[in-house]
Amino acid sequence: MSAPTKARSTARELTGRAVVLGGLITLVFTAANVYLGLKVGLTFATAIPAAVISMSVLRYFRDHSIVENNIVQTIASAAGTLSAIVFVLPGLIMIGWWSGFPYWTTVAVCAIGGILGVMYSIPVRRALVTGSDLPYPEGVAAAEVLKVGEAATDHESGSDTNGVDQNRGGMRAIVVGSLGAAIFSLLGSLKLLATEASVAFKVGSGATMLSGSLSLALIGVGHLVGVAVGIAMLVGLVISFFVMLPIRTWGVGQGDESLLDFVDSVFSNEVRMVGAGAIAVAAIWTLATVIGPILKGIIAAMASSKARRGGTEVDITERDIPIQWVGLTVVVAMIPIGWLLWDFAADSHISDSLGGIVAVSIAFVLLIGLVVAAVCGYMAGLIGSSNSPISGVGILVVLCAALLIKVTHGSTSDPSEIEALVAYTLFTASVVFGVATISNDNLQDLKTGQLVGATPWKQQVALIVGVLFGAAIIPPILSLMNNAFGFVGSTNANGADGTLSAPQANLMSTLAKGVFGGDLNWALVGLGALIGVGVIIVDEVLKRSTSTLRLPPLAVGMGMYLPMALTLVIPIGAFIGRYYDKWADRDAVDGTRKKRLGVLLATGLIVGESIYGVIFAGVVAATGDDAPMSVLGDGYGDSAQLVGIVVFVLLVGGLYRYTQKRAQRDFAEMSR
Repeated sequence: MSAPTKARSTARELTGRAVVLGGLITLVFTAANVYLGLKVGLTFATAIPAAVISMSVLRYFRDHSIVENNIVQTIASAAGTLSAIVFVLPGLIMIGWWSGFPYWTTVAVCAIGGILGVMYSIPVRRALVTGSDLPYPEGVAAAEVLKVGEAATDHESGSDTNGVDQNRGGMRAIVVGSLGAAIFSLLGSLKLLATEASVAFKVGSGATMLSGSLSLALIGVGHLVGVAVGIAMLVGLVISFFVMLPIRTWGVGQGDESLLDFVDSVFSNEVRMVGAGAIAVAAIWTLATVIGPILKGIIAAMASSKARRGGTEVDITERDIPIQWVGLTVVVAMIPIGWLLWDFAADSHISDSLGGIVAVSIAFVLLIGLVVAAVCGYMAGLIGSSNSPISGVGILVVLCAALLIKVTHGSTSDPSEIEALVAYTLFTASVVFGVATISNDNLQDLKTGQLVGATPWKQQVALIVGVLFGAAIIPPILSLMNNAFGFVGSTNANGADGTLSAPQANLMSTLAKGVFGGDLNWALVGLGALIGVGVIIVDEVLKRSTSTLRLPPLAVGMGMYLPMALTLVIPIGAFIGRYYDKWADRDAVDGTRKKRLGVLLATGLIVGESIYGVIFAGVVAATGDDAPMSVLGDGYGDSAQLVGIVVFVLLVGGLYRYTQKRAQRDFAEMSR
């Protein structure tokens, strides 16, 4: 065993205080994410702010370690990401099947789906984390936060005087980036400037739009994911907004809506379905390309487990939960899943065919779970958990489940049977969506663990603990939101101002109804699939040529599916990062440290906006007002967008310029 491994093996890692602290952070982060997910269809990645909070607390305890802080962020991150289940479950309220969220049923759905997500991603870890060059922007960012925080703590205590110069300026870069992002977000909350700029315009007889989220966190994500992904997302953006959107709006009247609202509606209801089709094909292709490494990962995990049983010493960074326990857990989990599905529809109008439907559904959950885990893990590795279009995967899961259940049950025109089939489909999809949410996040966490020298099996246990925390907390929060505000289309909706839109749940309910009612526009999905095939062919041609250019199909699909507000800013951040790295590479002596400072600045941009977002979400949830800090009411219109753009550009430029100057000054001081 190497010396570093020995050092790591003696460090405190999976401790009681880490579990307690992770659970307390979970309470706040999960509540905030549930509210924001229901209100605007977005959630925050909680790993980085959890890591920052953990370091701030555990530094006052003796024998704390970087891997112990990693356990805290792992628990909080797993619970926080599980809140994305709100993208499906409220659909049962919207269609009138549930009037509230049964506590133990909702807990079981969240817990079993989440635990399956952990189990499925254990063999995938070796394929997509240790054996992959995916960037994992948030995983890398969280690791950098932990490393710099540990170095700063060791330096303060005098226990580490070696290598401090390599970390010189690191914590400052994170703090400066964090403050810049948080201050800009605060100005947006005060309505002193806009945090998104959008404009719609005519293209012949059609129309399209330009939109950008003025988000420093997205600049940071772009810096971390790199130019290849950024260009691919731009290609997807061009296809959706400058080809498909003008075509779909050509000659169509906008009615009483503003042009911007009309264009946005066409994108959300029609063009996005084309993007979903492209993601479907790209996801299948992605699975085909990683199935070999996944199988090798399973074989390697089995070999590692056998070696450990035989007394062979295995490096702690290769010790997963034994693969036989993983397989047993997956199989045993099918029993409560079968009971939940049976109990859900036992007294409904589809009870006569329920046995066959449940059997098919169990097989669906068992097989599609691994596919979803691999695809979501790949997407998170590509552009990060926060920006991964997990709702696109949810759409595909709902479509596949609905088609499978429809074939098993048979076609029907009975409204009562259709309602029961739609409800059953959403409930089944919610279990698979639990797998998706966790695998979308925990490979990011395992990447962080790999970079800081954590023990995989301990981190995987922490992920399960986080899932259980989140499963216990989510149902009462959902019930609170349902009782206080209601959801669009439900019987207890409180009106346009207070009602929660739950946009993804609304869309998935509509899709399920479309499948069973026979009015889903399959042409749009099929068109997206054809575009996806074309992109795959182009990427394979580029791969086999001497060109260094690539066009990752999944990144193109995400560029087609995600709103322009996201897909326009991430590539901008990627190009800014490329410019900064080229500047750093000019210095043959100190270039590596300067590039690291750029990564840490990008990390700070993510940290600052994430922490502020969580705090602001708590204020929103406490006050029931979606703009509780506004000093200018609804703002001041288009001028606020112009001010926002100017301040945003100046702030981004100023932060990167400041980092460059400080890097040069620090090097001059170190050289004396």
